Amino acid sequence: MHSCFNRRYGRQARVLLIFAAAVTAMVPARASYLDDIGVTLLRAVTTNLNGSGIRVAQPEADENTNQPPPFEVNPAAVGQPASLFSYNSSLGSSPAYPNSLGAESGHADWVAGAFYGLPGGVATNVAHVDNYDADYFINYVVRVMAPINDRVVNQSFIDSTDPQQILMDQPTWDPIYDNYAARFNTLFVSGIGNGGPVGAPATCYNGIGVAAYGGSSSTGPTLDNGRAKPDIAAPASVTSFSTPQVAGAAAVLMQAGSRGDGGGETNAAADIRTLKALLLNGAIKPADWTNGTASPLDARYGAGVLNVFNSYRQLAGGKQDYTVSTPVPLGNPHPPTGATGAVGALSGWDFNTNSSSTNSDGVNHYYLDVTNGMSNAWFTATATLVWNRQQNQTNINHLDLFLYDANTSNLVASCSSFVDNVEHLFVIQLPPGRYDLQVLKHGGATVSNKETYALAFEFFSLSLNIAPSDANAVLTWPVYPAGFVLESTTNLNSPAAWSTNDLVPTVTNGQNQVVWDASSGNQFFRLWRP
Repeated sequence: MHSCFNRRYGRQARVLLIFAAAVTAMVPARASYLDDIGVTLLRAVTTNLNGSGIRVAQPEADENTNQPPPFEVNPAAVGQPASLFSYNSSLGSSPAYPNSLGAESGHADWVAGAFYGLPGGVATNVAHVDNYDADYFINYVVRVMAPINDRVVNQSFIDSTDPQQILMDQPTWDPIYDNYAARFNTLFVSGIGNGGPVGAPATCYNGIGVAAYGGSSSTGPTLDNGRAKPDIAAPASVTSFSTPQVAGAAAVLMQAGSRGDGGGETNAAADIRTLKALLLNGAIKPADWTNGTASPLDARYGAGVLNVFNSYRQLAGGKQDYTVSTPVPLGNPHPPTGATGAVGALSGWDFNTNSSSTNSDGVNHYYLDVTNGMSNAWFTATATLVWNRQQNQTNINHLDLFLYDANTSNLVASCSSFVDNVEHLFVIQLPPGRYDLQVLKHGGATVSNKETYALAFEFFSLSLNIAPSDANAVLTWPVYPAGFVLESTTNLNSPAAWSTNDLVPTVTNGQNQVVWDASSGNQFFRLWRP
């Protein structure tokens, strides 16, 4: 059961490989993809954010029954040294390439190129890659809870495309992945499939299911209980190649959190719940994105299209504790409390605990003074709440996300799903004011009285400034949040014909800058998120 409201104003596993066509050589992710998902901008304004220090895994399904199985990444095909890799299958393990454990997979090379390959990968300096045959990984690592050192695992494969088979297999696949993620703090990033329903292992609660934006992709919700999947999308023709973009972004954010870019609580910043919340909350909404009573997320795009720069800036906003926590009698209203004080930033994250009891709900209040000093400003707000299905549990605790106007006690937006462990708010045309962002944990018959959660949030108002410079005009706007393009038109008569401006902005002191040749004629300009 879902409710989202926005007010404006057992057996051995075999896996089915996702791939578009047989491939024999690696083609790195196009540079435009790195532009589109915020990697280029992130590299321009930060230092050495490239996955350094993060060990990752890449299980690959063999597309046939050949022995030895073709699952291996060829280091030369992705521009990385052989010493970066270890290879693992039922035939053994090896630090060398080539070896007798398996054979090269063109699909694996393509996935690796987008994940960590040079020059086109997202996380080009990961500490190590454990390359697995997928059957071996599922049956002898995940299923038996064998600890590994890999923090981010890319899975560009699914169990089945058949709806009946998916329904039969989910009760086996989802728990083993959820238990492993909850115990070892391992982030599984999995493709949802290239058509039809979302397949396992992307259906697990505690991982991230990835769609292909602009390509062939499955759609949610899940077949078992209607949960919101996918979680996020990335630009690609198929999900095999959108998934490693998200896995690479997760490795980059994990590196950033671990080295202190999000503040001193580095374990919290690098927790898989925090990473998932930040990735989803930084995503950019396509024009036809929607959520509502059916799901907290869009059935095609999840929270939107990956933008790691936005996610990083929210991480860099720092950990922001809730302002006050209050118990509420079970099922009673929970309007703003009138507490003083406010969260210290309009963009940031938290990693915290909420408590309830048999007779009461628990509410953590995050008060925000939303203003930029202009009385006529309009703000956009996004907030994402993430928690885990706990180890060895069938059910999840029920948490909700609410946004109230603290001055009037009017409800602005809410998201409440009984089956999802993600809640997501997206509000546009929000006037300046004082707001109460609430994380509510329901009491009564619950999995546990306490639940640890991650929250990412962003409230912004973006302005476009124009100033004369000799015979030209200089247009500037902030680099954060990213995803906006400059459009122009010669007149504002309805319907105005807006077109994307071809000028490429330069980045200076946190601002995009474009110089417009005034001799080109009169123009009106706007910023637009396509």
